[in-house]
Amino acid sequence: MSGGDPAVFLDRDGTLIEDLGYPRDPDAVRLLDGAAPALAELAAAGFRLVVVSNQSGVGRGLIAPDEAERVHERFTAELASRGVALDGARYCPHAPEDGCDCRKPAPGLLLAAAAELGLDLSRSFAVGDRDRDVEAGRRAGCTTVLLGGGGSAHADFAAAGWDDVVRFVLGRRAAA
Repeated sequence: MSGGDPAVFLDRDGTLIEDLGYPRDPDAVRLLDGAAPALAELAAAGFRLVVVSNQSGVGRGLIAPDEAERVHERFTAELASRGVALDGARYCPHAPEDGCDCRKPAPGLLLAAAAELGLDLSRSFAVGDRDRDVEAGRRAGCTTVLLGGGGSAHADFAAAGWDDVVRFVLGRRAAA
Protein backbone atom coordinates (compact mmCIF):
# COMPACT_ATOMS: atom_id res chain seq x y z
CA MET A 1 0.00 0.00 0.00
CA SER A 2 1.32 3.46 -0.79
CA GLY A 3 0.19 6.80 0.53
CA GLY A 4 -0.17 5.61 4.13
CA ASP A 5 1.98 6.10 7.19
CA PRO A 6 5.52 4.76 7.41
CA ALA A 7 6.10 2.00 9.92
CA VAL A 8 8.86 0.05 11.55
CA PHE A 9 7.98 -3.64 11.60
CA LEU A 10 9.74 -5.34 14.49
CA ASP A 11 10.54 -8.93 15.27
CA ARG A 12 10.08 -9.59 18.99
CA ASP A 13 12.27 -12.41 20.34
CA GLY A 14 15.96 -11.58 20.01
CA THR A 15 15.15 -8.11 18.66
CA LEU A 16 13.08 -6.44 21.36
CA ILE A 17 13.22 -9.00 24.17
CA GLU A 18 15.68 -11.69 25.18
CA ASP A 19 15.21 -14.79 23.04
CA LEU A 20 14.05 -17.55 25.38
CA GLY A 21 13.26 -20.12 22.72
CA TYR A 22 9.56 -20.71 23.29
CA PRO A 23 8.55 -18.03 25.79
CA ARG A 24 5.76 -19.12 28.14
CA ASP A 25 6.61 -17.36 31.42
CA PRO A 26 5.65 -13.67 31.47
CA ASP A 27 8.03 -13.07 34.39
CA ALA A 28 10.96 -14.01 32.14
CA VAL A 29 10.27 -11.19 29.64
CA ARG A 30 13.26 -8.82 29.51
CA LEU A 31 13.55 -5.93 27.08
CA LEU A 32 16.89 -5.74 25.30
CA ASP A 33 19.15 -2.79 26.06
CA GLY A 34 18.28 0.28 24.05
CA ALA A 35 15.07 -1.14 22.53
CA ALA A 36 12.52 0.99 24.40
CA PRO A 37 14.31 4.35 23.96
CA ALA A 38 14.85 3.56 20.26
CA LEU A 39 11.17 2.75 19.76
CA ALA A 40 10.18 5.94 21.56
CA GLU A 41 12.45 7.96 19.26
CA LEU A 42 11.11 6.27 16.13
CA ALA A 43 7.50 6.83 17.24
CA ALA A 44 8.25 10.49 17.99
CA ALA A 45 9.64 10.80 14.45
CA GLY A 46 6.29 9.67 13.04
CA PHE A 47 6.80 5.94 12.52
CA ARG A 48 4.08 3.48 13.45
CA LEU A 49 5.43 0.55 15.47
CA VAL A 50 4.22 -2.95 14.59
CA VAL A 51 5.49 -6.24 16.02
CA VAL A 52 5.48 -9.18 13.59
CA SER A 53 6.68 -12.41 15.15
CA ASN A 54 6.66 -16.16 14.51
CA GLN A 55 5.46 -18.05 17.58
CA SER A 56 5.56 -21.65 16.38
CA GLY A 57 5.60 -22.93 19.95
CA VAL A 58 1.83 -22.53 19.89
CA GLY A 59 1.40 -24.60 16.72
CA ARG A 60 3.84 -27.20 18.00
CA GLY A 61 1.90 -27.56 21.25
CA LEU A 62 4.80 -26.30 23.39
CA ILE A 63 2.99 -23.14 24.49
CA ALA A 64 -0.71 -22.75 25.20
CA PRO A 65 -2.42 -19.80 23.50
CA ASP A 66 -3.19 -18.23 26.89
CA GLU A 67 0.50 -18.48 27.86
CA ALA A 68 1.46 -16.71 24.61
CA GLU A 69 -1.11 -14.01 25.37
CA ARG A 70 0.28 -13.46 28.89
CA VAL A 71 3.81 -13.13 27.47
CA HIS A 72 2.51 -10.55 24.97
CA GLU A 73 0.69 -8.65 27.74
CA ARG A 74 3.85 -8.54 29.86
CA PHE A 75 5.90 -7.43 26.85
CA THR A 76 3.53 -4.56 26.05
CA ALA A 77 3.36 -3.60 29.74
CA GLU A 78 7.17 -3.42 29.87
CA LEU A 79 7.14 -1.12 26.84
CA ALA A 80 4.30 0.99 28.25
CA SER A 81 6.19 1.46 31.52
CA ARG A 82 8.90 3.10 29.41
CA GLY A 83 6.48 5.29 27.48
CA VAL A 84 6.20 3.15 24.34
CA ALA A 85 2.92 2.01 22.79
CA LEU A 86 2.73 -0.33 19.84
CA ASP A 87 0.40 0.46 16.96
CA GLY A 88 -0.08 -3.22 16.29
CA ALA A 89 1.18 -6.73 16.94
CA ARG A 90 0.68 -9.76 14.74
CA TYR A 91 1.86 -13.23 15.59
CA CYS A 92 2.05 -16.36 13.45
CA PRO A 93 1.11 -19.27 15.75
CA HIS A 94 1.64 -21.93 13.08
CA ALA A 95 4.22 -24.69 13.00
CA PRO A 96 6.66 -24.57 10.06
CA GLU A 97 5.01 -27.53 8.34
CA ASP A 98 1.56 -25.86 8.37
CA GLY A 99 2.35 -23.99 5.14
CA CYS A 100 0.66 -20.73 6.15
CA ASP A 101 1.30 -17.40 4.44
CA CYS A 102 1.97 -15.55 7.69
CA ARG A 103 5.06 -17.38 8.96
CA LYS A 104 8.19 -15.38 8.21
CA PRO A 105 9.97 -15.38 5.76
CA ALA A 106 6.55 -15.08 4.08
CA PRO A 107 5.37 -11.46 4.18
CA GLY A 108 1.80 -12.17 5.33
CA LEU A 109 2.09 -10.59 8.79
CA LEU A 110 3.47 -7.35 7.34
CA LEU A 111 0.97 -7.22 4.48
CA ALA A 112 -2.00 -7.78 6.79
CA ALA A 113 -0.82 -5.13 9.26
CA ALA A 114 -0.21 -2.65 6.44
CA ALA A 115 -3.72 -3.18 5.08
CA GLU A 116 -5.33 -2.92 8.51
CA LEU A 117 -3.39 0.14 9.68
CA GLY A 118 -3.04 2.03 6.38
CA LEU A 119 0.75 1.75 6.17
CA ASP A 120 3.02 2.58 3.25
CA LEU A 121 5.34 -0.41 2.89
CA SER A 122 7.65 1.43 0.49
CA ARG A 123 8.44 3.98 3.23
CA SER A 124 8.62 1.37 5.99
CA PHE A 125 11.41 -0.63 7.62
CA ALA A 126 11.61 -4.22 8.85
CA VAL A 127 13.98 -4.88 11.76
CA GLY A 128 14.93 -8.31 13.02
CA ASP A 129 17.77 -10.49 14.18
CA ARG A 130 17.39 -13.34 11.67
CA ASP A 131 17.45 -13.97 7.95
CA ARG A 132 13.72 -14.75 7.93
CA ASP A 133 12.93 -11.29 9.33
CA VAL A 134 14.97 -9.62 6.59
CA GLU A 135 13.42 -11.79 3.89
CA ALA A 136 9.85 -11.09 5.07
CA GLY A 137 10.57 -7.36 5.03
CA ARG A 138 12.12 -7.54 1.58
CA ARG A 139 9.15 -9.53 0.20
CA ALA A 140 6.76 -6.94 1.66
CA GLY A 141 8.66 -4.08 -0.01
CA CYS A 142 10.30 -2.60 3.09
CA THR A 143 13.85 -1.43 3.71
CA THR A 144 15.47 -4.10 5.88
CA VAL A 145 17.69 -4.00 8.94
CA LEU A 146 19.49 -6.98 10.45
CA LEU A 147 20.10 -6.29 14.14
CA GLY A 148 23.02 -7.83 15.97
CA GLY A 149 24.57 -9.78 13.12
CA GLY A 150 22.63 -12.98 13.86
CA GLY A 151 22.14 -13.87 10.22
CA SER A 152 23.71 -13.87 6.82
CA ALA A 153 20.87 -12.30 4.84
CA HIS A 154 21.59 -9.41 2.57
CA ALA A 155 19.82 -6.74 4.56
CA ASP A 156 19.85 -3.14 3.44
CA PHE A 157 21.70 -2.38 6.68
CA ALA A 158 23.39 -4.41 9.42
CA ALA A 159 23.09 -2.76 12.85
CA ALA A 160 25.21 -3.59 15.86
CA GLY A 161 22.61 -2.15 18.25
CA TRP A 162 19.51 -0.03 18.57
CA ASP A 163 21.39 3.28 18.25
CA ASP A 164 22.54 2.14 14.80
CA VAL A 165 18.97 1.22 13.85
CA VAL A 166 17.63 4.66 14.78
CA ARG A 167 20.44 6.48 12.94
CA PHE A 168 19.89 4.42 9.81
CA VAL A 169 16.09 4.72 9.77
CA LEU A 170 16.05 8.46 10.45
CA GLY A 171 18.94 9.06 8.04
CA ARG A 172 17.31 7.04 5.27
CA ARG A 173 14.03 8.88 5.75
CA ALA A 174 15.75 12.26 5.63
CA ALA A 175 17.53 11.29 2.40
CA ALA A 176 14.27 10.24 0.71
